[in-house]
Amino acid sequence: MTARLPGEPTCRQIVELVTDYLEGRMTIEDRTRFEHHLVFCEGCRVYLEQMRQTIRASRAVSEESFSPDSREELVRLFRGWKDKK
Repeated sequence: MTARLPGEPTCRQIVELVTDYLEGRMTIEDRTRFEHHLVFCEGCRVYLEQMRQTIRASRAVSEESFSPDSREELVRLFRGWKDKK
C-alpha cells in the first residue's frame, strides 16, 4: 500500500476496479487516476499482472479439456466454496 493524495484511489479501490480497467469500461479520468496509482504502487501493478495472466490462462482452457469426473469435482468444489461465503 502506498501513501496517497486526497482524491486518489486506495489499493482496495484499485483491486475492485481491475475488471473495469481491463475491459475498458472506465472514463478517461478514472483510467488516468487508476494508472497514476499503478506508477507508484508495485503491489497493485503485481495484482494487475496476475489478473492478466489469469485471464490468459483461462482462455486456454475449455470445458471439453476436462474429463467428466474433473468437471464434477470442480463444480462440487465451487459449490462448497460458494456455500461458505
